[in-house]
Amino acid sequence: MPDGTLPQSHGRPRPSWLVARGVLLERGPRRTLALATFISMIGNGLFMTGAALFFTRSVGLSVAQVGLAMGVAGLVGLVAGLPAGRVADRHGPRGTYLVIQCVQAAAMAALVLVHSFWAFVLTITLTQLAASAGAAARGPLTRGFAGPNPTKYRSYLRATGNLAGACGAVIAGVVVQVDTRGAYVALVLSNALSFLLCAAVVTRLPQLSPWREPEPTSASEVSPIGQWVVLKDRPYMVVTALDSVLSLQGYVLVFALPLWIVGRSEAPHWLVGACAVVNTLMVVAFQVRASRGVVDNASAGRVAVRSGVAFLLGMAAIAAAAGMPGWLAAMLIVAGVVVHTVGELWHTAASFELSFGLAPARAQGQYSGLHATGTGLASSLAPSVLALFCLTWGVVGWLMLGGVFVLAGVAMPYAVRWAEQAREAAYGQNSVPA
Repeated sequence: MPDGTLPQSHGRPRPSWLVARGVLLERGPRRTLALATFISMIGNGLFMTGAALFFTRSVGLSVAQVGLAMGVAGLVGLVAGLPAGRVADRHGPRGTYLVIQCVQAAAMAALVLVHSFWAFVLTITLTQLAASAGAAARGPLTRGFAGPNPTKYRSYLRATGNLAGACGAVIAGVVVQVDTRGAYVALVLSNALSFLLCAAVVTRLPQLSPWREPEPTSASEVSPIGQWVVLKDRPYMVVTALDSVLSLQGYVLVFALPLWIVGRSEAPHWLVGACAVVNTLMVVAFQVRASRGVVDNASAGRVAVRSGVAFLLGMAAIAAAAGMPGWLAAMLIVAGVVVHTVGELWHTAASFELSFGLAPARAQGQYSGLHATGTGLASSLAPSVLALFCLTWGVVGWLMLGGVFVLAGVAMPYAVRWAEQAREAAYGQNSVPA
């Protein structure tokens, strides 16, 4: 059959092997959005792997200038999440996301014209503003097409994105090996093209109508969609803060671990790349499976507790590698990476569920924007925090940071219960569409 399916005896098509195994989704909006994510993440993998070398070796900036500019851009970019989410709520997420993708493509392409520090600061800040806005607009878009199990679908998108990012990183490796101005320009423009291709795929999605509030019955009533309701939702802000603390774990393996392996252990340096491969393969293979037990806010809170414990155990194993012989250090580090990644899978599933499950349907964009702002702030602070705990304080710091993750995880169910009670009091049981 041309579509890869075989007819069953009762005349209905049988899903293809890839669909039956969960590798591909059934045809429809969910598969279309997954394809758009895959394309975008290939470009992201390309850029993230080769960006630093492009800025230093091709543009001619110093490492300090690149770090300063990207830090400033990351902080400024945080302000775009909430406004973009509100626009998506009021005018529909599909059109909002399309516009943002086009802006991001233009900003990325403009990087090849940069030849000075201040031009670089301006351009990279624009790309970060667009990236933050895009994350906020993508939230309600994903929720609108996720179906009855949004956490499972988000987990599928994350596994798909990690696979795409790994493919992009492999291609970027070839660019780095060539190491010419033309190769780096091609890398940046390829990332810009990925945003346009993503936008083209998104045009195939059906429109999602913005939430329409009933007309107020008196002059004193104000539609929540016209307010910054998320900024008044203190329980959700606490949940977001705890989740942001837990999200610092995402930089343990990509920032602290490489420096720990090279500077504080006798493990072979090639273990840095091997650990990245182990983490990526585990996310691709097990992220959807890890989300199966996360079916509501309460289960997400419980899983967050498990994730905090896993982070402590994994980081303790990594810390224990200090001073050990090379082979034993390598075994401890790999074991720590595996356990830490299990915690990462649990935390991601819990974070996905809570970001949707605690948000009222009328303000999914605002809540998605606040969630993205929280994780973005954590991303900006992560290098400094991890440098202090893991590299300056050494073994004790690794254990202390693991303890912080445990405390944040243990506090999560209580914050979730508070947020659910506040949501039911404000919106009733129908705050989130089935």
